[in-house]
Amino acid sequence: MATEITDTYSGPQSRGAKGAFSIHLRVFHFLRRWPVVPLVVLSVLVLTAIFAEQLAPHSWRQQSLPGRHAPPYWLDREWYEDRPRVQDKYILGTDHVGRDVLSRMIHGARISLLVVAVALTSGLLIGVSLGLISGWFGGVTDEIVSRFVDIWYALPFLLIALVVIILFGQSLLIMMIVLAMTAWVTFVRNVRAEVYSIKDRDYVLLSKIAGAGTLHMWIKHVMPGLISIIAVVATLSVGSLILTEATLSFLGAGIPAPTPAWGVMIAEGREHLRTAWWSSFFPGLAIFLVVMSLNFFGDWLRDRLDSRLRQLS
Repeated sequence: MATEITDTYSGPQSRGAKGAFSIHLRVFHFLRRWPVVPLVVLSVLVLTAIFAEQLAPHSWRQQSLPGRHAPPYWLDREWYEDRPRVQDKYILGTDHVGRDVLSRMIHGARISLLVVAVALTSGLLIGVSLGLISGWFGGVTDEIVSRFVDIWYALPFLLIALVVIILFGQSLLIMMIVLAMTAWVTFVRNVRAEVYSIKDRDYVLLSKIAGAGTLHMWIKHVMPGLISIIAVVATLSVGSLILTEATLSFLGAGIPAPTPAWGVMIAEGREHLRTAWWSSFFPGLAIFLVVMSLNFFGDWLRDRLDSRLRQLS
């Protein structure tokens, strides 16, 4: 009788535990198969950049000296109660001159996307073109392009960026040009290697025998095979460009203050970390989440688009 009671009592619990485990397993498999979290983060970034004016609770230029170094409202409400002159409630606090951190972060997303989009587009056009020419023609052309890329890799980029900023001054345009100088290199090597693989395939050789021109074969046969590698490299390059822009801005050689770039915000708040850590922490957290999401999304694209590296069923 005791055994029957025990079995009857433990049966529903066991089935419930198995059901919960099965649900968790399905959720884990879904999250592993599809980049849900990275897409959510990137979607929030894009929508924030597009609707920055509507979403920002304050102007990114608005200063409030009585509210300087105000902590996030949800973190320390007593601070606001002790200062009746501070009328606004800041969700992420304020910086050293009383500017709303959240509003500056929202507008900073627009700056980051603008800089990266222009730099990546120009770098992509240059890098893909050089990689295509180098891989297709080979010989002396390939040797010249490859050695130029090797030399470019050996140059100290930060030093060059600092020299360019000193010579031409800080501006948004100069930052885009500096980032474009680094964006093209990765495309050249990856596209060159893929073109070497594609140009020796049967359908390309048959097209060449049939008398097709070089431009026709590039558009008809080569470029469709390059789309996957270009998409993966572009996705991974965006995260690298965002980090580079933030690094240069942090060093004072990037976008000039008071433009609300995330790197600028971190640099402005580094002298007040003991008293107002939030002015640097939240922009740094935004950079971390965006770059991490881009890297995860790039890995997922690589696994899904490249059959040789596909790991997901």
